[in-house]
Amino acid sequence: MWHDLAVASRTSDASSPLLDDHARGGALELLKYGLSKSKKERVVSKGAPRVDPQVVSATDQKVVLVDCVDDRNWLQYKLNGELKNDVPGGHYRTDATVRRNNGFWKVTDLYMHEAGSC
Repeated sequence: MWHDLAVASRTSDASSPLLDDHARGGALELLKYGLSKSKKERVVSKGAPRVDPQVVSATDQKVVLVDCVDDRNWLQYKLNGELKNDVPGGHYRTDATVRRNNGFWKVTDLYMHEAGSC
């Protein structure tokens, strides 16, 4: 899911067909919202987040994950190539639920806490 989002964020493309490959429901809507907001702000992202998810609990139909997403190398840029702002990125506690549906695992719930939360 993160790779799909990083690729879509290069052009702030909320309609990228990649997005629903690994996300659905509320998680998919959150990804699309963020990309739409970036498009309105006329910014794109370069780089990719660093992730290292840990399993909190798991069943044969659902996995709950926690992570400390590092976006210091995944920053937003104006269309002219300048950084959007001087915020260096940060670490965000991220909670996710992944569910199996028709044999496919997809992130259904995603919550990113504030910067510095991990």
